[in-house]
Amino acid sequence: MVTITTVDTLQEAAASSGQGSSLLGGGTLLMRGVNYGDQDVSRIVRLRQPTPLAGISSEGERIRLGAFATMATIMKSGDTAFLHPVARAVGGPAIRNMATVGGNIFAPHPYGDFAVALLVLDARLRMSDGSEMDLDRLLPVRDTETRLVESVSALRPAGDDFRFLKVTRVKPRGASVLSIAAWLPRRAGRVSGARVAFGAMAPTPVRVPAVEAALEGVNLDQNGIERALQSVANDLNPPDDSLASGWYRKEVAPVHLGRLLLGQGTR
Repeated sequence: MVTITTVDTLQEAAASSGQGSSLLGGGTLLMRGVNYGDQDVSRIVRLRQPTPLAGISSEGERIRLGAFATMATIMKSGDTAFLHPVARAVGGPAIRNMATVGGNIFAPHPYGDFAVALLVLDARLRMSDGSEMDLDRLLPVRDTETRLVESVSALRPAGDDFRFLKVTRVKPRGASVLSIAAWLPRRAGRVSGARVAFGAMAPTPVRVPAVEAALEGVNLDQNGIERALQSVANDLNPPDDSLASGWYRKEVAPVHLGRLLLGQGTR
């Protein structure tokens, strides 16, 4: 039997967390699991008024997204235009009206495409206890983390420095065979400080240090990216699932990364 607890603050929700408890955001994955008999969920914790945690605000070179901000809200905001293609890739209209930023951070494989984008945009999380934590530190331990995410601060990239690609078998917006996000700032035409991440290629979204190192100082042309494409396999150990085998994911990863780096695959 699943019980429902309603609280007034995120701090109370965090205090109510524990084995078998899940915070209800949009519920796109949580409620599906409950409806299909997920025995791991025995209590759902909900906020009485989640709206204050659903805002979007500008902070200089960064943007702050409330954990309860939905993909639909992000797509309506002019301040988050660079994230519109990412939000649009999360399910259909009904899902985007419910799916939240916080939910994407904790979404299991092969979901969580929005978290892939946040990972390359230097995302910093404000937690329910007031502390801050980098997203790349949270992801490996997210299944045991008892604090909740209040909001996310991410870099606001310039021009086409940020790129995103999602590959699916079911159109238009099925679960990911893989997704790729890249932040590619350039100086004098050459990449400087690249950040590249993959989704659906590990239990959580992951950055690929070998690819990032291979892109440093290169031009984004076929010759310049060749070493990066050859480095993809070094950082990836994708799982098998009903969508694709790990072998297939690893084989096609360089192809799709090449499309993204050459500006042929952002969508």
